Amino acid sequence: MGEDKDLVNLFLRNKPAFILIKIYSCSKKCYASTIAKEVDCTYSHTVRIIQILEKNKLLDFEKKGRIKSIILTKKGRKIAETIKKLITYIHED
Repeated sequence: MGEDKDLVNLFLRNKPAFILIKIYSCSKKCYASTIAKEVDCTYSHTVRIIQILEKNKLLDFEKKGRIKSIILTKKGRKIAETIKKLITYIHED
């Protein structure tokens, strides 16, 4: 239950939600440095959030040589879709 509570607390903050949505929205390869710039977050904070997302099996890494790109797992995609729907619902008027 402790890890679930941590995950809920994670998604109740802006940056983690926006980072997950940005990864979900990537049409090409996703990299931590690119995500950090696009969500206006420091690289180190972005990497910390990405590590938490990985620990909770929401994303994985695809490694080719020294380059690591980020991909969402099935669970990660479902959560990103839900957050995106929630944001859309909130902005409906």
